[in-house]
Amino acid sequence: MKYKACLFDLDGVLVDTAIYHFKAWRALGQNFGYQLTEEQNEQLKGISRVESLDRILNWAGVQASEEDKSKWLIEKNEHYLELISQMNPNEILPGVSDFLDQIKKEGYLIALGSASKNAEIILNKTGLMHWFDAIIDGNKVTKSKPDPEVFLKGAEALGVSPAECIVFEDAVAGVEAAKTGGMKAVGIGEVSVLNQADKVISSFEGILSKDLLNFQ
Repeated sequence: MKYKACLFDLDGVLVDTAIYHFKAWRALGQNFGYQLTEEQNEQLKGISRVESLDRILNWAGVQASEEDKSKWLIEKNEHYLELISQMNPNEILPGVSDFLDQIKKEGYLIALGSASKNAEIILNKTGLMHWFDAIIDGNKVTKSKPDPEVFLKGAEALGVSPAECIVFEDAVAGVEAAKTGGMKAVGIGEVSVLNQADKVISSFEGILSKDLLNFQ
């Protein structure tokens, strides 16, 4: 099988914006006297903003009107945008730039598949944008991972079949989305957590694409 495309999640794979989401959600929780924990924040990775708020409200035992939810989602996003506006290329995770360089030279098409509605801002701030042939983010999909919509749209935008795609993910929901979509999945993180992935690496540092992308 000749793979033609690599699809990447953003947060926790290319850059680590989880800390900024955590700070913004935690600040928002003060509106209803709730202190979000780091463990709970881990459970928000890879899911939409709306679903994240619903989970936080559920943990807090708070009932909220749709009007309040809409207001809080805007407030959270504005705070998050303030935080990420200070991002720079130093925040690209170790080995990422080198790996993207390798696969670009080898002729792979590259797409982003992220739930983030601010993906393009982050890619521009960190200087990653030029590697990508297609951007599929939260502005272009209606379903959250583990639904495969974001990756299927990525494959479509690149003009390749799902079976020709390799997805890079750090979240269980993202790996599940890739597999459900008929794609190979490379997990970035712990094998014990991402055991449904076809391969797992701790980071891109020192990784050779010709070895990693060699699937039997």
